Amino acid sequence: MHVCVIGAGVIGVTTAWQLARRGLRVTLVDGAAYPASSASHANGGQLSYSYVAPLAGPGVLPTLPFWLLNPSSPLRFRPRADPRQWRWCLQFLRACNARTASATTAQLLSLSYLSRQVLHGIQENTPLDFAHVRNGKLIVYRTPSLLEKARRQVALQADLGSDQQVLDTERLIEREPALAPARSRLAGAVYTSSEESGDCARFTQALFDRLAAMNEVSLRMGVSVRRLDRHGSRLERLVTASGESIEADQFVLAAGLESRDLLAALGTRAPLYPLKGYSLSLPCRETQVPAISVTDYERRTVYAKLGDTLRIAAMVGIGMPGQQIEADRIALIKRQALELLPQADLAGAQAWAGQRPATPDGKPRIGRSRAADNLWLNIGHGALGFTLACGSGDLLASLMAGEPPAIDPAPFLPDC
Repeated sequence: MHVCVIGAGVIGVTTAWQLARRGLRVTLVDGAAYPASSASHANGGQLSYSYVAPLAGPGVLPTLPFWLLNPSSPLRFRPRADPRQWRWCLQFLRACNARTASATTAQLLSLSYLSRQVLHGIQENTPLDFAHVRNGKLIVYRTPSLLEKARRQVALQADLGSDQQVLDTERLIEREPALAPARSRLAGAVYTSSEESGDCARFTQALFDRLAAMNEVSLRMGVSVRRLDRHGSRLERLVTASGESIEADQFVLAAGLESRDLLAALGTRAPLYPLKGYSLSLPCRETQVPAISVTDYERRTVYAKLGDTLRIAAMVGIGMPGQQIEADRIALIKRQALELLPQADLAGAQAWAGQRPATPDGKPRIGRSRAADNLWLNIGHGALGFTLACGSGDLLASLMAGEPPAIDPAPFLPDC
């Protein structure tokens, strides 16, 4: 069977890998010159397997007015004359309830644990060099009330298999001395020893290189997709911007936000909207930055040491222009980073911005599309793309190969 995978971000590459290792003939197509050129390029670097609660939660609605009116908020919203924006926002608000959030958390945990298992299997059998460390994660809180709320979330996730500890300020500093200068600002933290970090772009490139060495794999970079041609209930071919046709038995759409327009041309509506995120990458010395991955909860900022680089990623922008890097948002990230890590040298930091295609309920869509019998989707991972990539690729490949899936696929089956 010949499968054409569209998209060479971390989702598309892991999907192609899982299909190829099952013995399928694979063609991977992407308009960029290199893999991981878009949302996978400079993300936060955290492999946050035990903390996958969706953005849509019951605590969002009370804080939404403050976020929208505060220029220092982690959320910036720009209304557009775009029905897709308002449709997505309304669906997101409907998902902001405790019952939906709890069910989604449990479902995402099943996928994230599978992803961890698959990634560890890759590292055991064909180790990849991407600054991968199992260094744990701290989610730090500035206010006692939010720490108590986190304590309840820890209890919920304990029933789902998570092993986490709630630390007071003193135990937090003992665990991560690099945070000592910010001691007076912190109420405590949730520590998860099993969490990991790594460079998503390096991981994607390394796995891409392994694909290049496999038989029956064709890597077509710099090839933009113009359309998908359907005859009856099946896709016949992919047509490139140059007019070339690529035929296959099955097609996988893992092209992030570009998937939305390709599906729209087939008459179906993908529940995707871009959530813009920003990051800084800076050189670091061992004594400058935390050895443990850190999330500053109130600031919605993550810190991950990736080899000799510190990655700082933050913020959500809705309705913001694509790859433009807004100077005021980068300046805000730097000010807030210095609150937590006043010893960090931000002078040489490299700024980046990217669009994370997200679904309103926070769950990716993985499985057969309604648009065609031989079209499959692996889309909508939002800020959890790196964390969920290996599990998502394995889940989709098992469905396509007719194997019993490792987890229940029902929560992730596409509605488009």
